[in-house]
Amino acid sequence: MATNSEPLHRNNIRGAAWMIVAVVFFSATAIGVKTVGASLNTFQIVFFRSLFGLIIVVPLLVIEGRKVLKFNRKKLHILRIALAVIGMSAGFYAITHLELAMATSLSFTRPLFMIVLAVLFLGETVRWRRGIATAIGFLGVLVMLRPGQIEFELAFVASLISALATAAAMATIKAMAPTDSPVSIMISFAIGTAVMTAIPAMFFWQIPTTEQLWWLIFVGIVSTTGQYCLIRAFYYGEATVMNPIDYLQILIATTAGFFLFNELPSLWTFAGAVVIVVATLYILLREAKVQTDPDEPVIPPLKE
Repeated sequence: MATNSEPLHRNNIRGAAWMIVAVVFFSATAIGVKTVGASLNTFQIVFFRSLFGLIIVVPLLVIEGRKVLKFNRKKLHILRIALAVIGMSAGFYAITHLELAMATSLSFTRPLFMIVLAVLFLGETVRWRRGIATAIGFLGVLVMLRPGQIEFELAFVASLISALATAAAMATIKAMAPTDSPVSIMISFAIGTAVMTAIPAMFFWQIPTTEQLWWLIFVGIVSTTGQYCLIRAFYYGEATVMNPIDYLQILIATTAGFFLFNELPSLWTFAGAVVIVVATLYILLREAKVQTDPDEPVIPPLKE
């Protein structure tokens, strides 16, 4: 039974089930992107992902009615769409050109970037333990990339840009949540990204083959379904329970990379991934704990 301070809908078991399904769909998205990315330009893949994502969103619009087309925070919706386009484009490029395990692991720097953004732009304070954990997490990135030891690739930068843009997009969603419904946010995202990505896709356009088209439809459907499952997971479950499940993507990506793409990540990739995962999990669990212990010393936000 829910406590007085706990939402009545809270159910971590149900939330975990939704989260596992979301992880499977997001992993399937990465596999689809990497497969079709070998022969199609990234911008075209992002466009079709957005376009075919409407297959999932349109029925929600029919069910919910025109009320979900009421966007109370229009500027934030536009910002979120722009950030999402940047995040998807950079992320899909990274998935296509990096080992699947490395691209997936680097994407989990999102929580680290969210902390940096919170300090720089939202004026939030950062407790010293969380600050140290954030620095250690970024050290994990250096372990994976080994500057000066392996050849530099644009895909490395793209992966980090994707994580940064996604973190910023998540911050805008958090700001919109009190005034706009999840369905409204999904609809604005689907329509907005389809329109915005059509422009760069035109410059790299090539008519997809039948096989490519099926993969593009697959990517659009599974990625959008994954988003819906993720929303439901956090509706039912606590973040401290849901977020660790998300790291199953690294295991699935490593397995898929080995069997489907003949990729064998180096020990450095595994070591860096472990550092990133441990640091972000510590941040999550520590933040949950300090909610009941607000007297812990904090690092003041940066001043201009």
